[in-house]
Amino acid sequence: MNILLVLIPCSLFLGGLALVLFIWTIRSDQYDDPDGAANRILLDDPNDQG
Repeated sequence: MNILLVLIPCSLFLGGLALVLFIWTIRSDQYDDPDGAANRILLDDPNDQG
């Protein structure tokens, strides 16, 4: 039962760290793709049968 006194704070710390890093990546525009939408219209669609 004493191991829970170590595992619970460790898991809360790691979960909080993951949340902070995820928020940091969103705020630093890691997921933006400004050129992708502009270039996507020029590419042929491989699923187009016509």
